[in-house]
Amino acid sequence: PIQGGMVHPYLRRRQGLEPVTYPSPAVEQVLRRTLGVPIFQEQVMQLAVVAAGFSPGEADSLRRSMAAWRRKGGLEHFQERLIRGMLARGYEHRFAEQIFQQILGFGEYGFPESHSASFALLAYVSCWLKHHEPAAFLAAMLNSQPLGFYSPSQLVQDARRHCVEVRPADVTVSEWGCTLEPRPTGHSSPITHHSSRLSNPAVRLGLRMVKGLAEAAAQRIVDARTATAFAGVEDLARRARLDRRDLRNLAAAGALAALAGHRHTAHWASAGIDIAPGLLEDVPVCESLPLLAQPTEGEDLVADYASLGLTLGRHPLALLRRRFARMRLATAADLARLPHGRLTRTAGIVTCRQRPSTAKGVVFVTLEDETGYVNVVVWRALVERQRREVLGASLLGVEGEIQREGEVVHLVAHRLTDHTRLLGRLAARSRDFH
Repeated sequence: PIQGGMVHPYLRRRQGLEPVTYPSPAVEQVLRRTLGVPIFQEQVMQLAVVAAGFSPGEADSLRRSMAAWRRKGGLEHFQERLIRGMLARGYEHRFAEQIFQQILGFGEYGFPESHSASFALLAYVSCWLKHHEPAAFLAAMLNSQPLGFYSPSQLVQDARRHCVEVRPADVTVSEWGCTLEPRPTGHSSPITHHSSRLSNPAVRLGLRMVKGLAEAAAQRIVDARTATAFAGVEDLARRARLDRRDLRNLAAAGALAALAGHRHTAHWASAGIDIAPGLLEDVPVCESLPLLAQPTEGEDLVADYASLGLTLGRHPLALLRRRFARMRLATAADLARLPHGRLTRTAGIVTCRQRPSTAKGVVFVTLEDETGYVNVVVWRALVERQRREVLGASLLGVEGEIQREGEVVHLVAHRLTDHTRLLGRLAARSRDFH
């Protein structure tokens, strides 16, 4: 629809920015619902009948050709028939050519009205849930992973920016899946325009988020704690029948914090457990823990991403913000306030790269920082000049020009810089070309 020149005219007409016109009463009957712009396959077929004199059978043949022309060709022979029929009925040549170009657009990506209606319903329900029940929406999305476009890290970062409290995975309270937990009575939330509610439940990360932990092991943990709380890591390992790998994964994810403290002490406590059954299996061991230094914030961030794929601490770029300020790199929030045409520079973790087959070599890159997202447009010429940065950078710097249409903001890249080395050992992953 975008390539066929339908989307932007429809939106402008809906916003009252351009007049709604019809070349004839017959066309108005077909296009009145969509403000004079053909949006659905059925409308294209009706236009062919009322404006070009097609029979219903010929219109259906046009529909089938629209669906197959990218693979087999076959729309060319309709062009002369359509234009000749419209000219014979008094329509301008410009209108006839416009209709054919829109038909070509449908060949790229067109669908019947029933598909549009079902997709619109799914989109609306998702938006309603995200707006009114953001905690439940986040928990459900995390429990549905892997589901495609957005990573757990992106989902959690966005939810926290919308004032959803997210609590860590914890062997003493977490289920296998992510769950909702009540906030303390009287807790007030800073949510204002994002939700009509004054408070929302918190989201407890489930043990499913711990990389390398099997569901069966997680279920044994949940079952084992139903009678009495765990006395410590050794008690947990014995009652839930966990092996060294299970304990190592839980310690790495910070899920043993309630029993053993920070990651260093959790790893120490786990390493000293003899999980093999034997004569002294039930004999308690009284040993004081050594004074191990607490991990630094940076070490915890690296461990979070490695073991959970996300962090509940500060965003990695928050730790680099002072350096970025000296480099005069704007945040995503800064860019959202800039006017159309302003030259600026920014940097963010690459979360997604897209190169649609219909975009003629243009690559769309999504960057994330502690304040939000930046949508970057990289034209084909720049892709060819800076292919290594476009395809290889995990932390990408962009110099470019703001392109604004209403509240929608893009950054059109003029120059790219690979800042990945600033992430150190942090493994940032992106979703590329799916």
